[in-house]
This record gives sequence, structure tokens and C-alpha cells, in this order.
Amino acid sequence: MPTINVLPHPEYCPEGRAIEAKPGESICEALLENGIAIEHACEMSCACTTCHVVVREGYPSLGEPDESEEDLLDRAWGLEPTSRLSCQAILARQDVTVEIPKYSINHAKEKH
Repeated sequence: MPTINVLPHPEYCPEGRAIEAKPGESICEALLENGIAIEHACEMSCACTTCHVVVREGYPSLGEPDESEEDLLDRAWGLEPTSRLSCQAILARQDVTVEIPKYSINHAKEKH
């Protein structure tokens, strides 16, 4: 099973964390199942950018982003070459390290 290493984020994961995940699961699903309440305003339907993460290690192990994800990522705050929507980034068997950006473009943020 792959491990997701989450870098520290002041709101969602202040001290960082390493979590076990299942191959075939999205990064977003794994984070939520392990108590890291990343925003996901569209309920993981690839319709927003609130679950944007930057993959710091293990990017090649994730499936290629499709055109819909790439179009949405163009609107994400803090976009980098290894940015992904965590709801669309499906884990394989390799470990990944992710950083949750400090901001999102969610104007109606709610606590999940």
C-alpha cells in the first residue's frame, strides 16, 4: 500500500502526516478517510479546484491528468508543474508526497 506524506499545512495538517492508502484510491479520498479535511467543494466531481495539491514526490506514479483536470488547474491558486486535483490523482503502488496550497479559490468555504 502506498503512503501519502502530507507536508505541514497550518489549517489541515499543522504537523504534517504520513497516511496509508489503497492503490486505485484518489489522494482526496485517502486524505478525507484519514481525518485530513481538504476542501472538495464539488464533492470530487472534477468541477472546481478546491482540492488542488502540489505533488512534491511521486508525481510520475499517478495517472496522467485528463483535459478537464488540466483546464481546471489553470484556475488554481499557486499552480505548479506538478499540481493535481487530488480528487483526480489516483494512487498506484508508489509513495507520494503532497503539499496542500495555502489558499484556494473557494469563496464560500465551509468547515467539513
